[in-house]
Amino acid sequence: MMTDVRARKGRDMAKVLVSPVAFNEREKIKNVIGRFLKSPAAAMADYLVVDDCSTDGTTEEIAAFASAGVKTVKHARRSGVGAAIRTAIRYAQNNGYDVLVIMAGNDKDDPADIPAVLRPLLEEGYDFVQGSRYLGRCGTGGDMPFYRKVATRLHPWLMSLFTGRCLTDSTNGFRAFRLDFTRDPRINLDQDWLDAYELEPYLMFKAIRLRYRFTEVFVTKIYPPKRLGYTKMTPFFGWWSILKPVFYLGLGIKK
Repeated sequence: MMTDVRARKGRDMAKVLVSPVAFNEREKIKNVIGRFLKSPAAAMADYLVVDDCSTDGTTEEIAAFASAGVKTVKHARRSGVGAAIRTAIRYAQNNGYDVLVIMAGNDKDDPADIPAVLRPLLEEGYDFVQGSRYLGRCGTGGDMPFYRKVATRLHPWLMSLFTGRCLTDSTNGFRAFRLDFTRDPRINLDQDWLDAYELEPYLMFKAIRLRYRFTEVFVTKIYPPKRLGYTKMTPFFGWWSILKPVFYLGLGIKK
């Protein structure tokens, strides 16, 4: 039986929000939400799906879980992954949450890993926890295309070079951080150039460079069958989008 998200335990602990972002994920979003509601994490956190103006029935699939306490915010127009994460951050800030967990809305992340991602924040005083499919062991489930294997190894190498911190996985969208970190005046979430894939590496880069307590933890990454759609990241534009913050911040072009 699914756990009602509203019946969270441990209200005396940090208030946690888990937020997947989705655009046209009708074939996957039901499983994304259902897996969370059946997981131990449902007793630890509230749940908000940011719908980036889906047009394929994703909105209706999310709405079907309202009685289980699943919240949603839908953009009036498609704005990008970064803009959707910004919406989740603002929602969390405005509603008194202490910690935000960002996950994929395409069923690649396992909600069973949420407690492991939260543990360094809630028990060890860390500010930013990055999920890593490469930390100590190999991820499970599905076959990663070769070009993705190359890209997901190159990006953390470049991020490590510019931040001075040895990293294993900087393109994984599964991460958690304290909301106080996002209120730092040296961090500007509202820059237009962060609307696509840039905001995720931007936040990670800032957390490390500004000397917040940062760590990586192992998480599973599952690649769904091709018939369900692999990724919405387009070649070249999408790749540059996720590399851009590393160069812009590393070379001092942007703040």
